Amino acid sequence: MADTTPLLPSYTPNPSDFPGETNKKSSCTSVDDVIERCLGRIGAAQLFQAFFVSFAWVFDAQQTFINVFTDAPPPWHCTGGANCSSLPSPCGLPAGASWAWDRPPHTSIISEWSLQCASSAVTGLPASSYFMGCLLGGLVLATLADSTLGRKNMLFLSCLAMALSGILTAASPNVWVYSGLRFAAGFSRATIGTSALVLSTELVGKSSRGEVGIIGFFCFTLGFLSLPVTAYLNRNSSWRALYLWTSGPALLYSILVYFLVRESPRWLLVRGRKEEAIKTIRDIAAPNRSDVLAYSFSGFNIGGEEWASNTDVYSALRLLLRKRWALQRLAAVMAAGFGIGMVYYGMPLALGALGRSLYFSVSLNALSELPSSLITFFLVGRINRRSSVLGFTLASGACSVACVFLRGGVKMGVEVVSFFCACTAFNVVLIYGLELFPTCVRNSALSMVRQALVLGGVFAPQLVAAARGSGAGFASFGVFGLVISFCGLFVVFLPETRGGGISDTFEEEEYRERTPAVAGGGESEDPLV
Repeated sequence: MADTTPLLPSYTPNPSDFPGETNKKSSCTSVDDVIERCLGRIGAAQLFQAFFVSFAWVFDAQQTFINVFTDAPPPWHCTGGANCSSLPSPCGLPAGASWAWDRPPHTSIISEWSLQCASSAVTGLPASSYFMGCLLGGLVLATLADSTLGRKNMLFLSCLAMALSGILTAASPNVWVYSGLRFAAGFSRATIGTSALVLSTELVGKSSRGEVGIIGFFCFTLGFLSLPVTAYLNRNSSWRALYLWTSGPALLYSILVYFLVRESPRWLLVRGRKEEAIKTIRDIAAPNRSDVLAYSFSGFNIGGEEWASNTDVYSALRLLLRKRWALQRLAAVMAAGFGIGMVYYGMPLALGALGRSLYFSVSLNALSELPSSLITFFLVGRINRRSSVLGFTLASGACSVACVFLRGGVKMGVEVVSFFCACTAFNVVLIYGLELFPTCVRNSALSMVRQALVLGGVFAPQLVAAARGSGAGFASFGVFGLVISFCGLFVVFLPETRGGGISDTFEEEEYRERTPAVAGGGESEDPLV
């Protein structure tokens, strides 16, 4: 392979091309430079798209955690004067004992379909089905955003399908149909987070990429926070109403995405659609910069050996598997993601075991995401990715294991700290994933990282259901802590990416690694093979 980067333009800008700016380098070296210099650091149009695209995370969060309320066993009481407070469920009552739910049976699937005596495999099936759908959907759909559909169309179709699945879920006649529709919802939403994150960050330069990426995390927190509020307002209504209240707005949003969102110019460039990329950037460029575009892209040679054969939906995955260094990075970050996902998705499901109001407990966990997002937002440009993920996963694991031995309010506080650390690790590992892989496979690679996070979520409901039935906290909190601590250790095999630019092709990434000055970041400890 020639020792050149495939994105080196021949154009040398004249100072007059950049009015009011001085000390420009003699030439642009990547798409990062074009976006930074032609669009500015971040403009109003870029900010609008970033916020609007990131808003998809609101509906993603609602569908992800909605089972916390719809599938929770309602409170109950004995009606014959017996003391039932020490029993985990009415199934432990002696024959002939009378009891009743504290709320109308239609408030939960457990009470409506009389699942109080069902096995943990059945009661945990809907939530596990959702995460299994996420896992399969990520594997099947991930490459479409890199190959044929692009980021915008993938986001639109995923939001639309997820919303329709949620509406249909409200009509479920039994737990088996309900679980199947939850699987469909998970399959549909598998690429929402990655498409939104990649699309919003690919439109800005490296100086703003971290901050823009955090917008999605704030929106996810907003969606998570809105769920206990909506559930509380509908606490005596049917669980079906909660699906309608969350899926209806998602359907409207998906339609707006189709008409208001622009495609990523980076993706258009690597797909050879230079004219569309220029038009997209010109539409959002500041008036005094739009005439620079014709020069800025005049010398780009988009493509390379890899992209010449990247013509089908699974070519991006083949490229990831073919490059040894890319496969090593992917395996390490996915291993860390698995442990993070088990705690992140499992902790809210386990909150019923803490003995406090479910609405209050979920709200505390959702609120803990807010400082997590704020910390990531303000420190993302200053903190090392590798050491941050390692530190937060170990801290989360220690707090989770401690929950097995603690009681009362102290246990609740330690659980919130554990969830906070998992949230921060979740945020950083996604930003990390963005920076580890080039544009031509970035969405596919990040989707694989998301699937690893979701795979942890597949096991979490079963662990929580088993702990709920046996009353053994180690089956949930203890396992969560051990897994996230062990999996977090895998990040030591990854290079540090803080402060570096992002590449658009494999050749450019390899060129950056051979030439540290081009990367513009910290030294890599991952020599490319």
